Amino acid sequence: MAKRLKAWMRRHLPVVYFTVDAAAWAIALVTVTWLRLEFSFRHIGAMSMFLTIEVAIISHGIAGVFGGLYRRRWRYGSFEEILALAATAAVTAFITSLFLLIPAIDVPRSVALLGAPAAVLLSVGVRALWRLYRARQTRPSASSAEPLLIIGAGEGGDQVLRMLLKNVDSPYLPVAIIDDDPDKQQLRMHGIRVAGTLADLSEVARRFGATTVLLAIPTADSDLIRQVDEAATLARLRLLVLPPVYGMLDAPVMGDIRPVSEGDLLGRHPTNIDTDAVANYVTGKRVLVTGAGGSIGSELCRQLARFNPATLIMLDRDENGLHRVQLSIKGRALLDSPDLALADLRDAQRLIDLFELHQPQVVFHAAALKHLPLLEAAPGEAWKTNVVGTRNVLEAARAVGVERVVNISTDKAADPASVLGYSKRITERLTACAGENSEGSFVSVRFGNVLGSNGSVLTAFRAQAAAGGPLTVTHRDVTRYFMTVEEAVRLTIYAGAIGRSGEVLILDMGSPVRIADLAERLAVQHKPQLRVVYTGLRPGEKLHEDLISVTEDDNRPVHPLITHVNVPPLAFEQAVALMPVDQAITIERIRIVAAHDPSMTATVEHQTV
Repeated sequence: MAKRLKAWMRRHLPVVYFTVDAAAWAIALVTVTWLRLEFSFRHIGAMSMFLTIEVAIISHGIAGVFGGLYRRRWRYGSFEEILALAATAAVTAFITSLFLLIPAIDVPRSVALLGAPAAVLLSVGVRALWRLYRARQTRPSASSAEPLLIIGAGEGGDQVLRMLLKNVDSPYLPVAIIDDDPDKQQLRMHGIRVAGTLADLSEVARRFGATTVLLAIPTADSDLIRQVDEAATLARLRLLVLPPVYGMLDAPVMGDIRPVSEGDLLGRHPTNIDTDAVANYVTGKRVLVTGAGGSIGSELCRQLARFNPATLIMLDRDENGLHRVQLSIKGRALLDSPDLALADLRDAQRLIDLFELHQPQVVFHAAALKHLPLLEAAPGEAWKTNVVGTRNVLEAARAVGVERVVNISTDKAADPASVLGYSKRITERLTACAGENSEGSFVSVRFGNVLGSNGSVLTAFRAQAAAGGPLTVTHRDVTRYFMTVEEAVRLTIYAGAIGRSGEVLILDMGSPVRIADLAERLAVQHKPQLRVVYTGLRPGEKLHEDLISVTEDDNRPVHPLITHVNVPPLAFEQAVALMPVDQAITIERIRIVAAHDPSMTATVEHQTV
């Protein structure tokens, strides 16, 4: 019976509210008349009182219908509905006052005007009680929902509270709010109290039994996220975040709330590099990408495909990588289309044949060996792939008159200390030399660690966590620069448009991140908590990376976040002459070529002969 009554009331809510308002007018008019006549109904005829109430109810109903009060124009219980209710009551009071001017009606003429506020208060009170009842019915259960602290008593916090408190199936139940604004202390939002500041996080969580904390500030930058994460880690609370404000089209939904990610902590939100404005050099052109199956090469292919090149040739020696990238772009991967090129950079003739076949106009060179410890153990492989492979790409590009070549380098090429760094420094110099001796534009781009790329520290941490740990870090103080793969690719495309031949372009990547801090946060957030083990710096590994060499100037002529530097060119012939016949190149020889010390170079040439 109760369920049927509730269902009927939901279907006929306008009728229910009109009945409530009618009863409010009846009670208000009778009460005000009794008070007006000093707690008595002397000299008041029952028929006059009844007619007055009837006129008020009918007037209110007609005004309410035409004013939209009973046509579901506003959400019930909202501020807009209260204003509509007050306006309807004013019209009702006016009409009823005119009725009371009739001489035969012995109800005091002031009763209508005095009764209107009372009727409105009664109607609002009933609506408020109904809304409170509905809120209690839709509120998540304390027995099944996780107690949640909200950080931020602003607009984001208000929207999150509304969303969570009106969803009976919500996995979270807000129990308190945290905000550093002193003017908001002891404030209540939707019945939830602002109970302290971020410094009080641990004590507030203990007092309210919270196990999770949500940062409800969509505009929070990485510094604030790290500060909150550190406080949550100390309090042993799980941290959740909302997406950044540019990722929210409207109010947040339940799916927007997510655990804090490595990208949030590192602060690598997209940098404002507008590739659409400069990518016309790709549209309608024949474009070739080496290393197309890798994490950067595949994303590069996906973004380049948006600009409608005449042909996009994807080259890689890894057939599985080519399969993945074709599937991600075309939705199928039959591996039978001419835009896929299976080749090894070390095979110069194969590259020349492919370049002559496809006649590319724009080349992005993303293929390389990049794992520092492996290249320290096998420097000859770094020489053959990174150095000779790049030379082969550049010579093939020159042979067919490629208009633009963009070589992808690494921050380890700035003041290099490892085989990887030496080899990539040489590729920058080879590219600069090609720019001196060709009509086309030959530039390089240099950036740090790419979030989530194959072999990155974050990928390694995830794999270690999935295996139960421990998380391994080389040194407590080691720092690295990070960027998203989308940023890296946008910089690469942008470089092809604004880079002058022979230059290296470098993105301002903000402040370097201490890897130990990241590992310790991930270890604490994991259930069960993981250990962090420090293994010591590996040969060739720096404690802190540099984006710009000490001999390079920070010049930003085009974009405020992009530095242009010049590197000394290295002739193809000189690089070939320095390559040992047996290919067993030593680390010292690679270092000498990268540094281009004439006296040392002469010694090496003599030893090679």
